[in-house]
Order: sequence, then C-alpha cells, then structure tokens
Amino acid sequence: MISRLTQLVSVFAAAAVLVLGAAGAQAGGIAPKVIIDKSKGECVLPAEQMKRQHMKILKHRRDATMYQGVRGGKRSLQACLSCHAVKGDDGKPVTIKSEKHFCRTCHDYVAVRPDCWDCHVSVPDKAAGRAALKHRAGTMRAEASGLIKYLEGGRK
Repeated sequence: MISRLTQLVSVFAAAAVLVLGAAGAQAGGIAPKVIIDKSKGECVLPAEQMKRQHMKILKHRRDATMYQGVRGGKRSLQACLSCHAVKGDDGKPVTIKSEKHFCRTCHDYVAVRPDCWDCHVSVPDKAAGRAALKHRAGTMRAEASGLIKYLEGGRK
C-alpha cells in the first residue's frame, strides 16, 4: 500500500513540475534571451509575430525573389542580417558557426538546423554575398554543362 501511495505522489509531483515548467517557458522564464538592437529602429513586424511566422515570411520572400525578381528592401534576408547581426570579440558579425549568431539563439534551443546557410551567407556582408552567389552560379553552370553533354550523348 505504501509503494502505491509513493507512486501516486511521484506522478503528481512530476505532473506539477511539467505544468509549472511549461507555464514558466510560456512566460519567458526558460526560453533563450534574444538580444535585439533597438537602435536600428523597429522590426518590420512585431516580435511575437516574427517568432511564430518568420518561416512563412521567409518562404513568401523567397518566392517573390525567385518568381518575380523582387530583391533588396526592408524585408530581404540581407536586411534581417544587417539589423540582427551579433558582433564577436573582434567587433565583426559572427557567422552561423558561432553559438552567438542571432538565428542560432532560438534554433539551437528547439533543436532545429535551418538549411538557409547552405547557400546564403550568414553575415551582413554584400561582398561576401556576391562571392557566394558567383561561386554558386559557377557551380550551377558546370552542373548544367555536364547535364547538356549527357543529354546530347557526349557522356556515357
């Protein structure tokens, strides 16, 4: 009988810890603290909306860029990086490899690895962005050239 009572108390205690922990997380007690530099003005959308919908916003922007040629402006990925860049000890913006990177603050917490940085640069540097695009374009041309040769029967 005592072991049954001990089990019930343990279950209720665990449930209380879970409920209180969830309430603390929703109140901002457990979630990571994101540092936002307000000196650059307000974000394009309220913080709560950005937290919940940034992936939809990024996909919408991607489609506008890819299918309509819309580039730059307040809602571009480059603009996000410019405002939300976190500087390292050397005074330069940290890359996605650093745990201090703005995007990693939350994504590491929820165990999500965005693949944005497989193609895009993770720092607000237009020269680096152009170099990355040039490299990617060269790779794509080489892939297309190989495919054309294959389709024309040049490679077996």
